[in-house]
Amino acid sequence: MDIVINTTRIEQFLSLPAGELFWVFFINFGWIIVAIFFLIGVRDMYALWVSTKWAGTHKFVLLAIDVPKGNEQSPKAVENMFTYLGGAHGTFNFFERWFEGKFQKGFSYEIISLEGYTQFLIRSPLEFRNLIESSIYSQYPDAEITEVDDYTEAVPQKYPDEEYEIWGSEFVQAANQAYPIKTYKEFEHILGPSETHFRDPMAALMDLCGSLRQGEQFWMQVLVVPTGFDWPKESEKEVDKLLNRKGKVRKGSSTKIVEAMGNASEAVYSIWGDIEGGESEEKSKSMIELTPKEKKQVEAIHDKASKLGFQAKVRVVYIAKKELLNKAKVVSGIVGYMKQFMALDLNNFKPDLSYTMTSVDYFFKKRRLRIKKQRVFDAYIKRSTTRGRRTGLLTIDELATIWHFPVEAVVPSPLIQKAPGRKADAPSSLPLAEEAAELPPDIFDNNIFQGTEVKEETLEELDEKDNNIPDNLPIV
Repeated sequence: MDIVINTTRIEQFLSLPAGELFWVFFINFGWIIVAIFFLIGVRDMYALWVSTKWAGTHKFVLLAIDVPKGNEQSPKAVENMFTYLGGAHGTFNFFERWFEGKFQKGFSYEIISLEGYTQFLIRSPLEFRNLIESSIYSQYPDAEITEVDDYTEAVPQKYPDEEYEIWGSEFVQAANQAYPIKTYKEFEHILGPSETHFRDPMAALMDLCGSLRQGEQFWMQVLVVPTGFDWPKESEKEVDKLLNRKGKVRKGSSTKIVEAMGNASEAVYSIWGDIEGGESEEKSKSMIELTPKEKKQVEAIHDKASKLGFQAKVRVVYIAKKELLNKAKVVSGIVGYMKQFMALDLNNFKPDLSYTMTSVDYFFKKRRLRIKKQRVFDAYIKRSTTRGRRTGLLTIDELATIWHFPVEAVVPSPLIQKAPGRKADAPSSLPLAEEAAELPPDIFDNNIFQGTEVKEETLEELDEKDNNIPDNLPIV
């Protein structure tokens, strides 16, 4: 029995003029494509609306951390802090995501310099304040944590401004996020005194922050969002590319027929050729066959994939009075700081020149520059993880490399707020109150302060000292 296919209608359709052909196709099939895109847009708009509504109920707290005096702890302590932060990760069901608008809340780890005064801060959702404080005290028992006002409110909120100028940018990973950056462990060496075995990369940033003059401010934030454990799958895909490993090939019907034919498949192969694919596949490599660079990359990817990761991004802002603006010093300084973590065969940070940096080329320069300045400022003060570039994946050791308390032995920074030293307990030999009552009365008659003059300061002198303290320090 012969099967006859009538192609008359298809031929008639294809013979129509171009304009009529389009409308006929649209009326019969094209509306389906438009409807699909419309429904996707409605879904995204609804998701944005419901999540924005839920975000309006959030309350945040800004905590200032006073660096312990004589800090000798390496960034490993801060790495442990980020590990503890993983406890903030939560999962949401379908109803919570699409009807209540819930999403994973993030944190902002910040380093700021207000006219040379440097402070380490953490902005956290209010419900995770105890988690943040516990993570700090567990590694730095002598640290002091104080809730402070938001420093971003003390500068103009709209740009361009008549008195102030602004520069800002995000720093993005130059390569696939599966590749790690250079971490703090690679800044250690065995030469010189033991206290200098760790060459703290934070020294460059602290020097930059301390060099700012009155009327200059530098802000840096590392936005951190806890995430799940699905991201290592991307690392495996990157390793497969390096090793020329192909995914599992799904057998088609023609392949199954050839396998069922047994020995006759050789005859079929001579006619059809390679049924798995028309192109010859390269053989996968073993670790022995890799070049030194490829071997290092595979090992580095696996090492990063074995650690706890967070979605993160780095954003910086420099604000100064126009007559004091020194963009060359600050921009080159922060770029130089981030380049310390460069591994050319792995990954590194680079400023986002094309999208978030406040610089433009070619057309409508003034208007586009004005939009960029306001956009990067708004993104910073809102601590937004969605504005600007997408977040990348950074592990706990990478985060601790970028943001950590400086090791005081190798980073002399007198303008960093520091907690006082640990108060010692009273000596065990000190007499108790009952014992002191039994002491001879004449024991207090000896003038142990003989020859010593005690100067009493007047209220006017004390008030004069208070007036010499700068007014724009954070409230701590």
